[in-house]
Amino acid sequence: MVEVGALQYQSQLGAKVSYSQRPSIARLFVSFLRLGATAFGGPSMVVYIRRLAVDKKHWLDVDAFADGVALAQMVPGATAMQTAAYVGLKARGVIGAAASYLGFGLPAFLLMMIFAAGYARTSDLPAVVSAFSGLQAVIVAVVAGATLAFGKTTLKGWKSAVLAGAAAALFGLRVNPVLVILLAAAGGLMVIKPRQADSSHPALPTRGFPYRTPLLVILSASAVGFLVLFFLDRTLFNLAILLSRIDLLAFGGGFASLPLMLHEIVEARHWIDGRAFMNGIILGQVTPGPIVITATFIGYLMAGPLGGIVATIAIFLPSFVVIVGLSPCFDRLRTSAAFTRIIGGVLCSFVGLLLTVTVRFALNVHWDLPHLVLAGGALAALLLKVDILYVVAVATVLSVVMFA
Repeated sequence: MVEVGALQYQSQLGAKVSYSQRPSIARLFVSFLRLGATAFGGPSMVVYIRRLAVDKKHWLDVDAFADGVALAQMVPGATAMQTAAYVGLKARGVIGAAASYLGFGLPAFLLMMIFAAGYARTSDLPAVVSAFSGLQAVIVAVVAGATLAFGKTTLKGWKSAVLAGAAAALFGLRVNPVLVILLAAAGGLMVIKPRQADSSHPALPTRGFPYRTPLLVILSASAVGFLVLFFLDRTLFNLAILLSRIDLLAFGGGFASLPLMLHEIVEARHWIDGRAFMNGIILGQVTPGPIVITATFIGYLMAGPLGGIVATIAIFLPSFVVIVGLSPCFDRLRTSAAFTRIIGGVLCSFVGLLLTVTVRFALNVHWDLPHLVLAGGALAALLLKVDILYVVAVATVLSVVMFA
């Protein structure tokens, strides 16, 4: 673990900024809980995590955060959730990663449990969708603002812009995300200039595997949990196994999970019907957090509150273990000039992913003058660096008043 207090990092404006002291576990949890309450827009929240962890709190430097984004993009799971875990991991180890991960995802989980309970009792979803209709337009603004912000700091020339555009086109055509990332990595190796190493921030060797013990504890506890479910509730056991497998295949973010869920849960096993599944996706879009929180909705409909809890753990835990387990290997590679070119290409593909998500979200909005005004006002506020918490809070109130 790098000693934070003694190091400095180069900010985006070129000024040297001293690291603050390491955050406490409680501070990590509360900071990401607050951010998670406004985590609309899926992978776009990576930009706001950067503002929190790099610009405001100085928990990581710019290069280390870029490495984390690249790693989160390359492994399965929801990109923003993985990035939150990476920040906590670098700040306070595995416990810090768990605190950041739980804090960031908890608002989405609680809100989806409330929505699922209401839906199970009344199925009166149209009122909810109507009330949040305006918020869907604001989500488009959030993702668009994140695309502009991340693209500004990532794309350093026309070659990287071409890489990002090509990745966006491939994501838009629904090419396998793993293939898109590999192609972007190859493109980066050929055309991206490696970033200059900062002599004031030397890479420290990683001795052994620093996270072996906590990962063994997590894996052992998971095995016990699966055994308990196997003997007590075979339906929940099958659901947990299925969602865990889907999470490990979700390369390219939470959106990659949805086709797998649709096929396995609706078409193959008929655990819920197609209408309920689509309603769960709608709720996943209008709640904060990754859209894969739809799994919570599915679990609740199948087995009540316990089902929602089991489904949530199953859809998030495997990818958390992956990013913690691969981080030390990634740290060893990041000093390689060739590897930094590869990372540059992967980050370009992330800009392309954000652009694709912006378009997909925009196509799902019924655009009229009120929606355009809400989206335009939200985008302007975000570009003026208004805190996203206030933007989403005001937009929610206006949406309920205008569209409910």
